[in-house]
Amino acid sequence: MKVRELFVLIATVSTLAILGIAFFWPPVLWAFLLVAPLVLMGVFDMVQTHHTIRRNFPVIGRFRYVLESIRPEIMQYFVETDTEGRPLNRILRSVIYRRAKGETDTEPFGTQMDLYQTGYEWMEHSMYAKSNPQDVGDFPRLLIGEKNCKQPYSSSLLNISAMSYGSLSKNAVLAMNQGAKMGNFAHNTGEGAISDYHLEPGGDLIWQIGTGYFGCRKDDGTFNEVTFEQNAKRPEVKMIEIKLSQGAKPGHGGILPAIKNTEEIAKIRHVKPGIAVHSPPSHSAFKDPISFMHFIEKLRDLSGGKPVGFKLCIGRRQEFMDFCEAMIYTGITPDFITVDGGEGGTGAAPVEFSNTMGMPMREGLIFVHDTLTGFDLRKDIKVIAAGKIITGFDMARAIALGADGCNSARAMMLAVGCIQALQCNTNTCPVGVATQNKSLMKGLVVADKAPRVRNYHDATIKSFLELIAAAGLNGPHELRREHISKRMGKFEVKNYDEIYPYIPTGSLLDIANIPESYQRYFQLTRIMN
Repeated sequence: MKVRELFVLIATVSTLAILGIAFFWPPVLWAFLLVAPLVLMGVFDMVQTHHTIRRNFPVIGRFRYVLESIRPEIMQYFVETDTEGRPLNRILRSVIYRRAKGETDTEPFGTQMDLYQTGYEWMEHSMYAKSNPQDVGDFPRLLIGEKNCKQPYSSSLLNISAMSYGSLSKNAVLAMNQGAKMGNFAHNTGEGAISDYHLEPGGDLIWQIGTGYFGCRKDDGTFNEVTFEQNAKRPEVKMIEIKLSQGAKPGHGGILPAIKNTEEIAKIRHVKPGIAVHSPPSHSAFKDPISFMHFIEKLRDLSGGKPVGFKLCIGRRQEFMDFCEAMIYTGITPDFITVDGGEGGTGAAPVEFSNTMGMPMREGLIFVHDTLTGFDLRKDIKVIAAGKIITGFDMARAIALGADGCNSARAMMLAVGCIQALQCNTNTCPVGVATQNKSLMKGLVVADKAPRVRNYHDATIKSFLELIAAAGLNGPHELRREHISKRMGKFEVKNYDEIYPYIPTGSLLDIANIPESYQRYFQLTRIMN
């Protein structure tokens, strides 16, 4: 018998049975409190036309949707192992939580990683390791903008990566900025403009300018020099970052779901409230590499001489090389370049873009460093790695591959209470981090979470310095690709300098000495001709 027919039979028999018994014992009618809702649910399931499962399996078919709705929690708490979770496994999440709370972050009984699995990486230590991390310096700083700027910025080696107010709740923004203030590191605003919650704690800000020009936007969506200058000259703003693309959705532009676009957020961004806000995929303030360089110079002048750089996830390599040639042609260089990767992303993005668009951060970082070196521009530009930076080893690997410093987003979210519920795009974040629901936001107590942001930052920097000391190096500036090894197969191991050999400084300026790996990107007609 089919389930539909079985339901009809059971519902009919149950109803008649209760009515029959009630003829002799009226109190049995209370059973309808349980039976009637189930019968009504089943009848509705059979007549609705949207869900085949419920139509064919009345009442019991609903359990399929209930189980599906709690699948992430079942996987996270009962199924996945400590090393299997995505995007961050339980080991990494636990490290962040323990460091944020100031608890011990040591692990017992050896590693859980498979050291013989292809892709496993490690850092090579020295027989002459430093006896104390203090020997390599406590919390070294990175000076950005020393060549071009009237107001260069002394940056931490680890800062909060770009996340907008709107994507994050006001309490999350307040906690992050207050933590940055306490720990003397910077907080990137994301492309959603500067809100009062970025300013209230007084932490250092990196103001990100996206394609929507939020915070410096005219009514028609184009760039507004007047409002840019007003915001850029705020004392809290230390650097300006032009977002060309981001790892989660390169070439797509940002997305603010309508449910998160409140009256307040719309006012900050200069858009209409209650609608989904899609940033354009590209900028309207410049149209080619040369005009882009002049735009960078304009922002530097309007800001009063603060460092200006740009963020991108590498797509077509040729286009980045065009940027480099434009720098040489105009004599204008950015003060820093932030390299994001396809593995990045803290908010909403189409799955095709999250999974299959954009170069991963490590390859992108290597390409940017080598290309700048080949054009003899590396000495003038700081490179920042942003893409799944979680631990001190992630920092060490990024700096060895070519970065000067790092930004982290998801780790900072976990430090303020994120549980990787994967509800960032639905406004239902259960811990009040990625939501504008006031009831959920109340659960995030700023005074409790702000110190955790600082604690995580400080503990991760210290672990990074310990790795530097173990390698016998005098500072992060001595990290190179040969310090990181990678298992290429069961019986093959290579250093990163063997996988990605360095190219000679200035080699891309001489057509006769262009490395083989770059020759296919050069054409007879180039941007300067």
